Amino acid sequence: MKRRFDSARITAGIAVIALLAGCTTFSKDGGFNAVSATAKERLGQDAVFVKTDADRDAVAKRTQAILAEPLTMDDAVQVALLNNRGLQASYAELGLSEADLVQAGRLPNPGFTFSRTHASNGDLNIGRTISADVLGILTLPLATHIEKRRFERTKLETADAMLKVAADARRAYIEAVAAQQAADYARQVRDSAEAGAELASRMRQAGNFSKLDYAREQAFYTESVAELAQAQQEAVVAREKLTRTMGLWGDDTRYTLPNRLPDLPKDRPDLKDLERYAMENRLDIQAAKLQTQGVAASLGLTRATRFVNALELGYLNNYETDKGHEPGFEISVEIPIFDWGSAKVARAQAIYMQSVDRLAQTAIDARSDVRESYSAYVIGYDVAKHYRDDVVPLRKTISDEMLLRYNGMLASVFDLLADSREQAGAVNRYIEAQKRYWLAQTDLEQALGGHLPPPGATQAPAAPSPQAASTHSEGQ
Repeated sequence: MKRRFDSARITAGIAVIALLAGCTTFSKDGGFNAVSATAKERLGQDAVFVKTDADRDAVAKRTQAILAEPLTMDDAVQVALLNNRGLQASYAELGLSEADLVQAGRLPNPGFTFSRTHASNGDLNIGRTISADVLGILTLPLATHIEKRRFERTKLETADAMLKVAADARRAYIEAVAAQQAADYARQVRDSAEAGAELASRMRQAGNFSKLDYAREQAFYTESVAELAQAQQEAVVAREKLTRTMGLWGDDTRYTLPNRLPDLPKDRPDLKDLERYAMENRLDIQAAKLQTQGVAASLGLTRATRFVNALELGYLNNYETDKGHEPGFEISVEIPIFDWGSAKVARAQAIYMQSVDRLAQTAIDARSDVRESYSAYVIGYDVAKHYRDDVVPLRKTISDEMLLRYNGMLASVFDLLADSREQAGAVNRYIEAQKRYWLAQTDLEQALGGHLPPPGATQAPAAPSPQAASTHSEGQ
């Protein structure tokens, strides 16, 4: 009767183990839906995890459709999200983290020991033991909870990596278009200088031009040739950087860029409470908070197991010839005589305080990054607007007046060429100002978590300071 009761209890225990082992399974999306939703919400683009040949073919067709038209900034971001292989590699972190979560939710496999010996008197001894890690079973819920938090943190970190690739694509696009535009203007300056040098040479041969003026025109022409070559090389470098960021190769590298950067917005939005918005919106800060909470939970697990490091429970069923079967059980536990676990607890506490300080520093750096980026954004817009509304129109007015003087024979052709070169210089400086503005906006968007705040978002409740965030994490 007792053996039947033990058997029933063992059977019930096995059933419970089987039920618990099936509680943690792999999700259908592997955690990628969080990344995809972030891309849609903050970028207005699609993030795709390429896993199969069918996925790769679909991405290739969509990429070719995008590249068939002149590339816009948003197009560059979308192509990068589809094809950047480094980003695709970072998505694998989701699978690794989910595998750890599933593994943490599964019971440790039981152990089986079998022995068979013969005594000198001919007696046969058979020993059979089934053992299980009891401590692993008892700490299973807490370990699973820790891995769930770690999986959530991995989702945030992966989505943040996706946003960084998008920002890199925007920067590379701005640099490439600006470099190409600057090279085009450098070519115009070279052509103007070449015409001036040719005219000066003819006039010099006719004896109507001084040696000094001739040397000036020739020097300007030779310098313009070197500057054009340098501008063309910079355009190649910028374009290749954009190509790498978008993950393109082969025929796909023949995409077409527009001739100029996008125009400045009519008005610069008045953004307020950006630090508060960044504290609530940035994924790296959210991930750092989860990291700190996870370390705190891990510290609790360390304290729970500091004295009992190896607890195993086993079911015995021995057999001896003269005694028959001898069922029973055994417990194996490590006795804390030399190591009381204080070193592990101290290490866990040090790791926790390290995580708290890193969270605080992340928040401090983020606030500073927002202030710096916003300053560059404001000044960049004002300078570019100044060139657009004041400098370039004034240079055009001067050119128009110089042309009238030339038509009235009050100015020479060399005066006209010199003015054309100065106007091209002003346009180049405007291109540079435009580039700095768009780069500053990209930096500000990244500092805020991927995009500028929508209307009304800056009125959200104040986010806690780094010190408050640290205190909150300590209480988790």
